[in-house]
This record gives sequence, C-alpha cells and structure tokens, in this order.
Amino acid sequence: MNKLYPDAVAALEGVLKDDMLIAAGGFGLCGIPERLIDAIRDSGVTGLTFCSNNAGIDNEGIGKLLRTRQVKKMISSYVGENKEFERQFLAGELEVEFCPQGTLAERMRAGGAGIPGFYTKTGVGTKVADGKEVKTFDGEDYILERGIFADLSIVKAWKADETGNLMFRKTARNFNLPAATCGKVCVVEVEEVVPAGTLDPDCIHLPGVYVQRMIVGAPYDKKIEFRTVREREAA
Repeated sequence: MNKLYPDAVAALEGVLKDDMLIAAGGFGLCGIPERLIDAIRDSGVTGLTFCSNNAGIDNEGIGKLLRTRQVKKMISSYVGENKEFERQFLAGELEVEFCPQGTLAERMRAGGAGIPGFYTKTGVGTKVADGKEVKTFDGEDYILERGIFADLSIVKAWKADETGNLMFRKTARNFNLPAATCGKVCVVEVEEVVPAGTLDPDCIHLPGVYVQRMIVGAPYDKKIEFRTVREREAA
C-alpha cells in the first residue's frame, strides 16, 4: 500500500468534510502540521472542531483557520497570543472547551487506545468539573473525562519510512504522538522519507499501522512566536 502522496491537497482528498472533529499535533508553533493546515484552509470546509494544545497565533497554525472563520469550536489547553481567537470567543462566535494539558494528552491517548473515558483528580472543584460525573475512590473525588475519537488526525513528524513508521525530533514530538493515534484517518507531513528498513526499530516513536497517508512538506522555516533579545551592554 502506497501511503505517500504528492502534496497536502492530494493527501486530504476525500477525507475532509464540514463539521468534522480534527486532532492536530503541535505545541505553539513547534511541530505543527502547517502544510496540512494550509490545505484545510484552501479546501473551504467549515464548522470544524479542533482538538489541539493551542490555537496557534494570528495567521500561523490554526490561527489561519480562525481568520477564515472555518473553526466553530476549540478543545484546547492554552489559547493566549491569538487576538482573533480572543475576539471571536468574547463575541460568542467561537465555542471553547478548556482542558488541562495533561488531561488533553490523556484524552487523545485514551481515544487511540479505544478507551471511552477515565477518572482524574485534575480539575476537581473547578469549572473544569462542571457538568462532569464525579466519583469517589478511597475518599478522594475524581472527575470523568471522555476519550477523544477524532474524524481526522493531522500531525508533523521528522522522518518516516515508506510504510509510515515515524520518528519525531526532540520537543516537536509534543502532542503529535497522541494526536496521531486518536483519528479514524491519520495524515502526516514529514521532513524526509527513507526506504523501509532504514530506521532503527528502537528509535521509531509511532508505528506505521497508525498512519494512512503522508506527504513530504520540507523545506520548513523555523518560526518563533515571540523573539526576545536582551539589549547589548555598553563596552
């Protein structure tokens, strides 16, 4: 089975539809599937729910889709640094489900493992617990969190072999791994594809069984949310 497609548009053909739930990898602008996000924007699909650690920044990452009003709901942990997100949320134009970061990662992982729900202490006694089942174990309260089962996963990896086995590079692994597992279809963009058997099995982070389609997205620019420098001291 050939999993390699010529570009992001081809890789997403027949997969995208309005009102779908998409799990996206990335943390800030690190390890985001930017070629696939561009293709989703250009496709014109609307009413999307995105499950992602954050909503990008203005005009970068998922922020591009907020600009085009293609996103109706965000399931996220951090949504700062995005003025358009803030504007839509405060205007009641965007639904937001805040989810603690570790809980969000576990919800994705649980969905990938076929686990419909799990109990956690995180969020007990806060607004995070509103409307959720509370159960007591050994005298301690826990809230029920649902696993995430997405229609589509879009992720960014460093290397892949021809069968879809993936390696992530350093901190760019972040949410990409759990996001990749929880979608019915997983589409991956990578920097390099190598022949099958080339990758050290002990260095593979995600088995190819989770990957249905992939593209080579390189070259990439190194993007930074905010560049901070200190003033040069006088000699």
